[in-house]
Amino acid sequence: MALVTTKEMFERAYKGNYSIGAFNVDNLETFQAVIAAANETKSPVIIAITENVIKYFGISYLRHIIEAAVEETGVEVALHLDHGKSIEICKYCIDNGFTSVMIDASAKDFEENIKITKEVVEYAHAKGVVVESELGAIAGIEDDLDVNDKYGQFTHPDDVVEFVTRTNIDSLAIAIGTAHGAYKFKPGQIPHLRFDILDEIEEKLPGFPLVLHGSSSVPQDRLALINQYGGKMKEAIGIPEDLLNKASKKSVCKINVGSDLRVAFTGEIRKFFFTQPEEFEIRKYTTPARNAVKEMVKDKMINVFCCAGHGVYSK
Repeated sequence: MALVTTKEMFERAYKGNYSIGAFNVDNLETFQAVIAAANETKSPVIIAITENVIKYFGISYLRHIIEAAVEETGVEVALHLDHGKSIEICKYCIDNGFTSVMIDASAKDFEENIKITKEVVEYAHAKGVVVESELGAIAGIEDDLDVNDKYGQFTHPDDVVEFVTRTNIDSLAIAIGTAHGAYKFKPGQIPHLRFDILDEIEEKLPGFPLVLHGSSSVPQDRLALINQYGGKMKEAIGIPEDLLNKASKKSVCKINVGSDLRVAFTGEIRKFFFTQPEEFEIRKYTTPARNAVKEMVKDKMINVFCCAGHGVYSK
């Protein structure tokens, strides 16, 4: 099986009331962990790559590593550019084997966002690649979230039909209360997703795949492991997995996770160095870190996104 686009993945997910996990990988080990989890659970999966990771890996290394994994396992994989901030980086990834790209012009005004997104869509579709774009403001680690405001910086349902129609995008990332990074909420703040806004958008775009970014849950046992063995992570609160599970049963077909993988990986590394300071063999500490990520991803595929068993395999 070759790399695939997300088009058929999302069609099945929408009809089957589950979501596909899009996992941000940072190195070979986290990539291997995600692929192994997908293989063991028979899940479709999206490998999400940022521009910084492209610079770290090199785009040829990335493409060939992922193609080798697909060839070896038969896992259904889409290779996705996450948060492409320019037309140029989107075209670069399209020309270098990515099957899906996200153009993120959400910081621009509505008309400029449409203009930029439309140019990427026209280029991508001509080459058989799908495009995701974003409306609304998905908060970053320093942003305040006012979930009591009716719309505020959240995605406005009245905008979505015009945006999707004029750009011809394949999926839409919406802002309903998720946030990037590990520090999504202030201490004591109760995580909350605006399902009322999601329902309004779903009503206006029936059958259209929606995306949630910034959906790490920041497992407290993993965070505690980091701090137990010398780390100094501050209190971090993520998106409760029951809320993500609820979203996956609606029109949300793709849920992005990144910080959870980093927290799991780092905790095992810190534990190893603390408990075995005499060791220096690289594989001895990357192996338990990789396994921790794999088990976390498997749990999300089975119990949160419910995409286990829905992959299409060539083997």
